[in-house]
Amino acid sequence: MKGFIKRLLKFGNSDEFSFFTKLWQGFSLFIYKLMIPIMKKLIAGAFALVFSVNAMAQTAAELPDTQIKDVNTSKKVPFNTTVEKGKVTLINFWATWCVPCKKEIKNVRTKMADWKKEADFNYITVSIDESRAEGLVRSYAKSQGWDFPYYMDPNSDLKRSLNFQTVPFTMIIDKNGKVAYSHSGYEEGGEEEVFAKIKELSKQ
Repeated sequence: MKGFIKRLLKFGNSDEFSFFTKLWQGFSLFIYKLMIPIMKKLIAGAFALVFSVNAMAQTAAELPDTQIKDVNTSKKVPFNTTVEKGKVTLINFWATWCVPCKKEIKNVRTKMADWKKEADFNYITVSIDESRAEGLVRSYAKSQGWDFPYYMDPNSDLKRSLNFQTVPFTMIIDKNGKVAYSHSGYEEGGEEEVFAKIKELSKQ
């Protein structure tokens, strides 16, 4: 037994032990780097699942009367009064700092004329920028030639009422004034899925 312990201690001080220690450290670092992208994908998937659950929970929900600000008139109005009963309404929530939001709205506007030939619906946007950014919201809208109603939710009261996490966030309100569709995020071409839902609802 004593001889075994002596050999073990001798090995612990040897170059071989140092080699295997460094080899193990290198292997551990490799595994760590390998796992990082996998963990990122798992986390992203978890967030996507949460957003999907929120979207399902919001479907068919009544619209809240939370106050939002009409950027053109600077007056506050209840959110549920911005939607015309008997007509489908598409709503894009956005922010001046959100690049995907701007891309989505731009693509929707580009296709709006053709979409209107196939379905009768209204379109509005709601910015979640803070109050101090109202000038930025107004100037950006004018620079883009927005000819539709656009509002602000400066204190995120409406955002909390609708229970969504961030922008881009899209909602479609049916003719009865209820949430028929909602979606978080935006990918190029995703507006076509939205329009397909608009056409379906406009025929009901």
